[in-house]
Amino acid sequence: MGVLICEIIMGILVIIAGTCIFSFLNVIIYRVPRQMSFVKYFSICPSCGERLEPKDLVPVFSYLFLNGKCRYCKASIGIRDTLIEVLGGLLALLCVYKYENYGTALTVFAFFCILTVVAFLDIETMEIEDGCQIAMVILAAISIFTMPETSLLARLAGALCVSLPMLVLAIVIPGAFGGGDIKLMAACGLFLGWKITLVSAALAILFGGIYGCYLLAAQKADRKAHFPFGPFLCIGMAISLLYGIRLIDWYLSLMIY
Repeated sequence: MGVLICEIIMGILVIIAGTCIFSFLNVIIYRVPRQMSFVKYFSICPSCGERLEPKDLVPVFSYLFLNGKCRYCKASIGIRDTLIEVLGGLLALLCVYKYENYGTALTVFAFFCILTVVAFLDIETMEIEDGCQIAMVILAAISIFTMPETSLLARLAGALCVSLPMLVLAIVIPGAFGGGDIKLMAACGLFLGWKITLVSAALAILFGGIYGCYLLAAQKADRKAHFPFGPFLCIGMAISLLYGIRLIDWYLSLMIY
């Protein structure tokens, strides 16, 4: 019974930490496109410009207690930031309970943090910041020690196995892929290794293709329209990191039978 209580308390603390970290990621996602400093500016309401107090910035709870409205001007607050905070709590809990080694858990959680920033910045700006690429390369270097089961050779192959074909396609078919997408796959390939990188690319193409078909079917875009591909790459990489080996085994079982 005592062990169960300790695990519950641990889980709650992990969720709180995850939501707080992803709350800061919301700050990055909002301020980077607007070229605002992370430390020089206080958080303000985007509608009335009123400076927000600490009680207005408690992850998840402030949104619930204020009924999704600004305390001062009563303007509606988008739910996206709150959903991102909830996602952070769930991902933190998942990492801690999926990976027995805390070093691995922290590394994977950091990977999810970078993917989250990349995805939402790409949605807003149609660009992937070089700072995110650098952060991913640094994390890949750290993961050599925290996730040694992926060999250095597999990492180097992962950096090239998808990014190089993407580069060739971008040269042959201008606009096929953005430079940020290519660099993201190279950086993430260093982290994931070639097997998981291939799975993530396949999933990204699948999800991106489904979304593209939806846009065409709903007449929300034509065949020449562009949409951010980074979010689909991020989703593919997140799923592949967690379940890539299972997906590979499942696919091979289909080929055998």
